[in-house]
Amino acid sequence: MVRKALICLCLLVPFGGSAALADAGFNRWVESFWPEARSAGISRSLYQEVFRGMTPDPDVIRKAEDQPEFTRAIWQYLDSAVSDKRIENGQRMLDEWGDWLDHIERKFGVSRYVVVAIWGMESSYGQVLDNPSIVKPTIRSLATLAYKGGKRSRFGRTQLLAALKILQNGDVAPHDMMGSWAGAMGHTQFIPTTYLAHAVDVTGDGRRDIWNTIPDALASTAAYLKDSGWDAGKTWGYEVELPRGFDYTLGDMRSKKSLAQWTRLGIRRVNGSAFPRPGDQAVLYLPAGARGPAFLMLDNFRVIKRYNNANAYALAVGHLSDRLLGMDEFKASWPRDDRPLKSDERAEVQSLLNRGGFSAGKVDGKIGPNTKRAVMAYQKSRGMTPDGYVSLDLLRRLQRDF
Repeated sequence: MVRKALICLCLLVPFGGSAALADAGFNRWVESFWPEARSAGISRSLYQEVFRGMTPDPDVIRKAEDQPEFTRAIWQYLDSAVSDKRIENGQRMLDEWGDWLDHIERKFGVSRYVVVAIWGMESSYGQVLDNPSIVKPTIRSLATLAYKGGKRSRFGRTQLLAALKILQNGDVAPHDMMGSWAGAMGHTQFIPTTYLAHAVDVTGDGRRDIWNTIPDALASTAAYLKDSGWDAGKTWGYEVELPRGFDYTLGDMRSKKSLAQWTRLGIRRVNGSAFPRPGDQAVLYLPAGARGPAFLMLDNFRVIKRYNNANAYALAVGHLSDRLLGMDEFKASWPRDDRPLKSDERAEVQSLLNRGGFSAGKVDGKIGPNTKRAVMAYQKSRGMTPDGYVSLDLLRRLQRDF
């Protein structure tokens, strides 16, 4: 099956032509970048072809400069990421691409359900590739970032060189190289450097085509996970129940223990069955503190984070993969009456903790290990469950106390 994106690069006139005069500074930047591209093996003819008539994308500049305040709770994120519609569509994709997924699973040892879950998370199984308001020409996006991307400029330069190498290799035509505003490309959203290192041609047609050839996109995802250390035949993690009086200081994502050791501490799977491999190493993850679900995460959870270094993303991929397999929703409920704090509120938590003698370290609105330890110490001093979870209730208590 081949899916074509609907936008084409606007390559109209050569350097020095009237369209290029629309942004003389960008045109000078393109010429100044040429020696770097030449040193990377890019031909002058390709370079001129892809940049002919190009101007910076103002939408990319706006997005690069924007610093949005992310205040969506993890359960809201999961509601969207693991929706009934995404599960239904994913199960259809499993059927439609079953033969290829058989081959990919045998070749790379990565669960088809995880591969398809990532496909669903990254592009809604390719649906966003047909949306011209989302999909952009990759070279223009990365050139814009390199030119006026602020702190993203270095990333833009690195990824632009990699994207030019992909074109030089002939894996995709310039007008088919489409992706996000930040340069993530194709069905499973590889950035160019990741593509160069891990993309594969599973169909054997001589091109690693993650844009138009779905088997290549899925196989490339499986290859990336394998190369990142995927442990074949094992899952990402388990939802678990904690015993009364549990020591919540162990839930810091750094205390790795075997499942047998966690079991001796009273932790059990929510479905009541035993862990299949008691020797597997796991960390305890409490995304909503003591009031929400608890998870023991295996090494494959860390591997999923190589795709997107966020616990919420990896949890969504893992949960979506389980739902595609036919498993149930999480058993424990989320504290939906709560809301995540804004950056200034998190900074206020840190400031109040410091004022009260509970050293949270730098007041930057970022909840790291120092802040969590300070929160635990404060909670313990007040007879609260010391789970280190920063909530609106915690902020209000601190405001009353200090």
